[in-house]
Amino acid sequence: MNAVIDLENLGWAVGTVGELDHRRLRAPSVKLRGAHVGQHGDVVYTIDLRWRLPNADACLSTVELHSLEHFLLEGFGRLLPAHFIGVGVMGCQTGFYLTLLNEGRRAVIEQALEAVLYGVLGATAVPYARIEQCGHWRHHDLAAAQAVAREVLARRAAWGEVA
Repeated sequence: MNAVIDLENLGWAVGTVGELDHRRLRAPSVKLRGAHVGQHGDVVYTIDLRWRLPNADACLSTVELHSLEHFLLEGFGRLLPAHFIGVGVMGCQTGFYLTLLNEGRRAVIEQALEAVLYGVLGATAVPYARIEQCGHWRHHDLAAAQAVAREVLARRAAWGEVA
């Protein structure tokens, strides 16, 4: 199938889609990494949730990443249940990869992310952080996750400035 995806209509700056020179990236930002059309017309979108600058000695700690990953997993699964595939930690510890099915609208994704982050601020516990739900259940820090959420929300207006 040779479907064409109108990325601009979805709200993405076409020149920033895909792999970019990491020296140009800004944070926090929300960037479309890729959109892949399957043989039956479904589209898988991969979005970079970049929360720290690459190569700036400002990475997220493993406990921040772990706790925030749990919030993103719970939040996107709840807010976009028909579209959420998964979320993964960037190995460079600067953010997350979000994967969605048939939902690539920047505004929808950013609204859901904003809701998840406000949820972090109001939380009294990290989701799925019990021994029966998590393989490293003691490795969480709600206060640290809330500090990062505050930092990312404070720059909400700049999420579209990816490079």
